[in-house]
Amino acid sequence: MTAAKVYDVIGAGIGPFNLGLAALLDPVADVKSLFFEQRPSFEWHPGMLLEGTVLNSTFLADLVTFADPTSNYTLLHYLHKKNRLYQFYFYEDLHIPRREYNEYAKWVAAQLSSCHFGYRVENVTERDECYAVFIRNIETGEVSTYFARHVVVGTGSIPMFPPPIEKKIDENIYHSSSYVMRKGELKDTDNITVVGSGQSAAEIFYDLLQDQKHYKYRLSWLTRSPEFFQSEAAKLAREVFSPDYVSYFRTLDFETRLQALPDLDKSRKGIEQSTLMKIYELLYHRSIERVDPNVILQPMTEVTDIEQSPAGYKLFCRQWQKNEEFVHHSDKVIFATGYKPNVPDWLNAFGDKIEWEDQKRFKVDDAYRLVFKDNRSHHLYMLTNLDHSHGTAATNLALSVMRNQTIINDICAREVYPLAADTIFQRFYRK
Repeated sequence: MTAAKVYDVIGAGIGPFNLGLAALLDPVADVKSLFFEQRPSFEWHPGMLLEGTVLNSTFLADLVTFADPTSNYTLLHYLHKKNRLYQFYFYEDLHIPRREYNEYAKWVAAQLSSCHFGYRVENVTERDECYAVFIRNIETGEVSTYFARHVVVGTGSIPMFPPPIEKKIDENIYHSSSYVMRKGELKDTDNITVVGSGQSAAEIFYDLLQDQKHYKYRLSWLTRSPEFFQSEAAKLAREVFSPDYVSYFRTLDFETRLQALPDLDKSRKGIEQSTLMKIYELLYHRSIERVDPNVILQPMTEVTDIEQSPAGYKLFCRQWQKNEEFVHHSDKVIFATGYKPNVPDWLNAFGDKIEWEDQKRFKVDDAYRLVFKDNRSHHLYMLTNLDHSHGTAATNLALSVMRNQTIINDICAREVYPLAADTIFQRFYRK
């Protein structure tokens, strides 16, 4: 790595989104890029890589296939190189294990000379129609400066807790993102509570439910949702995860886009049908002898506060439909309450120069560029905090490939990767 030249692109963060961008840029000879990640190696949600869990998208939603199925970085090419193609063939499932997706992504990252781990993007400032990017070596503390025409912000997301809980987390109260690393602490626990409404909460509950017969703890699952709701699995309904829907979403005004997000969440944030079925089937089998399963399942319940007590922790809860408050006791609490965008602090320095849709949400254009008040040729591209601007394209793995195609085409001012249109059976309005 040299700091003297001006790169075309520098990426902040290497999660699946920026890794996919790096993979698609690899064969583009006239684009010089660097990507930096503070972690020592690629890891994708390591705290939730439970055995038996699978991606909720099919294997086609890898890093590159929707842009270039002939790429050297497809999942099928990975399986071929690892001599696993026949096993995958007999596996006969479009949904690959999460652990396999993580291994595949690590394999791609190891082949890309543009990707550098153990380095953090400390700051980004403007410098003569480009950006100065300050990079800290995590091991040595040394800071180097690089220059780029464009910066792509792929800093991902960070765990989110209910506001009253955030300042009270300790060794017994933690987020689902740490579950696998801390699961061993639960063996000698009398009471465990899972809080949350999505797939992660369900997977952790099921994992603990399976182990319950060995360790005899009481297991509770509290969710604020009105029910333990299933994600939308109908094929036509899933077409919102398409380039066509994103194009439609972009035609809506800001307020209408915000109003549409709760309905989209039914497809994005529910629980997979197979997980709910496994939970119910296990509970049913344990009910045959009419023995108390020592399990509490309670929807319509929000945790408003938490307090340590001599017997563990008191969770102050409210059943919101009846507006009744109660106290729930637990020794360990796992909050599977989702994530929030990890917007880097250095981005705040551009606050007066960019346009905002409201006080919290910056404006992003069709090419995923932050909209600046001046007419500039050097851009900040956003891969995070995009719900309000691009809807289903904000977090979906398959649509992240389309987003990367769009960004590459915009950087190159030519069609490097043709974008697909008319990809689905339905239409969202009369043209």
